[in-house]
Amino acid sequence: MLTSSEQLEKRFTLYKFHSIPDKAHFLNSNKASIRAVVGNASAGADAQLIHQLPNLEIVSSFSVGLDKIDLAKCKERGIRVTNTPDVLTDDVADLAIGLMLAVLRRLCQSDRYVRSGQWKKGDFKLTTKFTGKSVGIIGLGRIGLAIAKRAEAFRCPISYHARTEKSDVNYKYYPSVVELAANCQILVVACALTEETRHIINREVINALGPKGVLINIGRGPHVDEPELVSALVQGRLGGAGLDVFQDEPNVPEELFGLENVVLLPHVGSGTMETRKEMADLVIGNLEAHFLNRPLLTPVL
Repeated sequence: MLTSSEQLEKRFTLYKFHSIPDKAHFLNSNKASIRAVVGNASAGADAQLIHQLPNLEIVSSFSVGLDKIDLAKCKERGIRVTNTPDVLTDDVADLAIGLMLAVLRRLCQSDRYVRSGQWKKGDFKLTTKFTGKSVGIIGLGRIGLAIAKRAEAFRCPISYHARTEKSDVNYKYYPSVVELAANCQILVVACALTEETRHIINREVINALGPKGVLINIGRGPHVDEPELVSALVQGRLGGAGLDVFQDEPNVPEELFGLENVVLLPHVGSGTMETRKEMADLVIGNLEAHFLNRPLLTPVL
């Protein structure tokens, strides 16, 4: 199976911008010929890059999130924008449930307990039940709803916070994140990253969730005030956390490494072969549609 990069190279002239040492010189030499940018969850097209590419026509993101793209600047310039919605929903929702189970049932610690030979010295300590725990979800879009449906199978009462109350669901709505955190045992971040949702998980929210509460973040690292999260976990003000994303990836606060109530993943929410292929197909399909003057498959702008 060809990688997404190899597929792009077969169809287009591809410059791997992230691996180019002198980016300023490269842009100055090639700016006129670049008509498309392919981004992902960690890199996209900010205002500076857009300004440097006078003939840019489309930004096709290998991600559902749009926080690395200056949408206002794209709209102003008439630049088309696409992403990869829907195809990664199942994987990310599956992972959220996996993190809940891993944190509450201490799956990673149990695995290490067996591998290190400690089982021979005695049984592993008792853990915490997942079935029936109340789950609060921040953001009830595609991914948030998929998480809710999965958690319902574990008989978990579902509540949520979103910009507006949804008329087509029966879940309990809370108008603020603090209220949601105070009324659930597991709090899941599943909203888009915007200026409004940056640090939506702050000290007040963490304290409302409390010493028995668990935070799950499969959104974006900047959703969480990371120093506050670290101090709450170290001090025992928060019961646990399952984190797939971080403020400054791939850098993770080392204070978390020794905590048994924390599960750390390297931003693998959509990281299955099946889904990454579908995402790559969408990225390439959108680019081809644009350059053939056909309707985009997943237009944002």
